[in-house]
Amino acid sequence: MYEGAHDCEAAAVRLLAQREHSRRELAQKLRQRCECDTDSLNRLLERLQELGYLDDTRYAGMFVRSSVTRGRGPQRIAYELRDRGVDDIIAAQALAEADVDWQALAAEQREKKFGRVIPADYKERARQSRFLAGRGFYMDTIKAVFQRRPD
Repeated sequence: MYEGAHDCEAAAVRLLAQREHSRRELAQKLRQRCECDTDSLNRLLERLQELGYLDDTRYAGMFVRSSVTRGRGPQRIAYELRDRGVDDIIAAQALAEADVDWQALAAEQREKKFGRVIPADYKERARQSRFLAGRGFYMDTIKAVFQRRPD
């Protein structure tokens, strides 16, 4: 357990050196590790933002890129960003700036899991649709995946 503002600042810098954090994530971790009041913690977080060490916009962009490489869709990414304390406007902006072809990504994920052949069977299509919905793709994107012509 860290005590004092200097120790909390050192802990925050160490956490941020390991990976980007949203403001809420960092605040939660520091509350667990440091013995400082809410005002001190808020001042520390403001200072880290002023220094450019803590930036929710940068975090959201990094998180979107990372999630896209894992095959996640825009709904799931937005939900996870919201869960991590990123403002909805910042999340929407990061998703828009990502310049991702969501239909191509969904088709790639479907093909990776189920193979190239698009099923004619309703039950199998429904199963594959549920898989893509669970990955966070919108229903119109999922429908478009099943209407695509194989390359």
